[in-house]
Order: sequence, then structure tokens, then C-alpha cells
Amino acid sequence: MILPTDERLATVVPRVETTRLVLRALRVDDLDTFANHFADPLSSAFTGGVVDRRAAWRMLTSSVGVWLLTGGGFRAVEERATGALVGTVGAFFRETAPDQVELGWTVVRAFWGRGIAREAATAAARYAFETQRAPSVHAYIDPKNVASVRVAEHIGMHYEGEADFYGEPTGRYELVRP
Repeated sequence: MILPTDERLATVVPRVETTRLVLRALRVDDLDTFANHFADPLSSAFTGGVVDRRAAWRMLTSSVGVWLLTGGGFRAVEERATGALVGTVGAFFRETAPDQVELGWTVVRAFWGRGIAREAATAAARYAFETQRAPSVHAYIDPKNVASVRVAEHIGMHYEGEADFYGEPTGRYELVRP
């Protein structure tokens, strides 16, 4: 198999760097960590539940492909110091709201509690405002997902109220372009 280089992927999924993190395109060699992350019942509790490796592969490849279709999507979150895949973050367009940028984030359980989601989500929101020219970004967060609610609040998002999320009530948060 010929794997695309980081440079080639970066033409589709632009890299964003923060003090501790690199937000980049997901790659084939991320599959083991990615699949294990979404097979972990605690890590995937608020992302639709546990998925097997095949479904994880489809999620990973879709995460790259959606960039071609919409100019936004999920990125790998890599720890600069170690090169480890520590999560995912996205500023993306959902099919039900193609004119609205949504933020989403996940962190591999071994890296919980280190401020990674907050740092990655801040960078993704900045990208949405500066590059995607979004007037605001939204996040849909289950109220039981206390950690993600804290991340949203910490990056300046405010609770707009309950929203219908594919037939399920969930919290809707918004951050307006500064």
C-alpha cells in the first residue's frame, strides 16, 4: 500500500499547531490507537458507543474524506513532545446543518485530565473563525458529559438550550466569533 505523505494530506487537511499539540490529518498508521479509543466503553460513551475496528476504519477514512467534500472535518490531535495520537478534534459541517460549523472533540482515556480537549477545541474554534469565516461555532453535548460541558464553558461557549440531536434531546452550546 502506498501511504500518502503528511505533506500531501496537509493540502487537504491543514495542520494547526499549539504549544503542546499538532492538529493534523488522520493517517493510516493512526488506526490502532483510533480503533482502541473508540472501542473503549468509557471513551466512546458520548460518541455513539463502542465501535469495532471495521467501523473505526470507516470513521477514520470518513474523517479525511469529509475535508474534500466540505472543507472541514475532524483532525488527529497529536502530542508534540511524543508524537502520540491523544485524541481527535473537529470544526466540521454536519449534513443536517451544512451552513453551520460544529465543534467536537475526543481524548484517548490515558490522556484525560491534561487540558488536551480544551487546547485542541480552542485551536479548532480559532481555525473556524479565521479560515472557515464562521460567525459562530456550536457543540452538541449530552448534559451527562460533564467533562465536555466544562471544556465548552472553559473555551467561552455558552449554553443556548436543549436541542434535538437526531431525535435525542441534548445541550447546544455556542461560541460567537470574537
